[in-house]
Amino acid sequence: MAQARGSGSRGSTSDSGRPADDGAPARERILAAAGELFAEHGFEATPTSRIAERAEVPKGLIHYYFRRKQDLLTALVDRLPEEPALSERVVVRGDVAGSLRRLVRELDARLEASPLLSHLLWREADTHIAVREALQQRFRHVVEQIRGVIELALPPGRISGDVDTAALLLARVVNHRHSLVRHGARDDELDREIGFIARALESGIGKPRKIKPA
Repeated sequence: MAQARGSGSRGSTSDSGRPADDGAPARERILAAAGELFAEHGFEATPTSRIAERAEVPKGLIHYYFRRKQDLLTALVDRLPEEPALSERVVVRGDVAGSLRRLVRELDARLEASPLLSHLLWREADTHIAVREALQQRFRHVVEQIRGVIELALPPGRISGDVDTAALLLARVVNHRHSLVRHGARDDELDREIGFIARALESGIGKPRKIKPA
């Protein structure tokens, strides 16, 4: 009788060939190991044998769960957590610059807490479409976060001249800053740029907001 796929794992297998006892934990260990190694060495430089070694599973078990190594990367991207709204937590009404600085600190802390965000996504964005799409989605979310902070921080009943443009500009600056983290670099101009954006917004209070065409 032919040996079931994945039967080289520790523990028994079910009639379907799926590991009976340690299937879910093994899959989690594989993903955790892959995430660490891809972040440390890059996707192309990480063989599945090394992932198996770190996850402490047979190499064949990786191919049971993930037909291609690319599927590992896609699964890691799919596991990225939803980013909760930060706007109300960081906003101080009437203090646009201070509110934006607090938001950026929150975004920085979230990035530093996740090797997947700080290294893997930026490293592989140019070569894998799933990663590039994840970064684009994250960028759009950051734009929305910044827009929300600006709108809440401006004085009640007052509308700034161009909140949309300001949010897009600052999001691009934050994006660039985060892309440098894996190289150990930081953008020291960010604080000054936040101040410039806040002053521009506050000086435009009362002017009609620019609406982007549909």
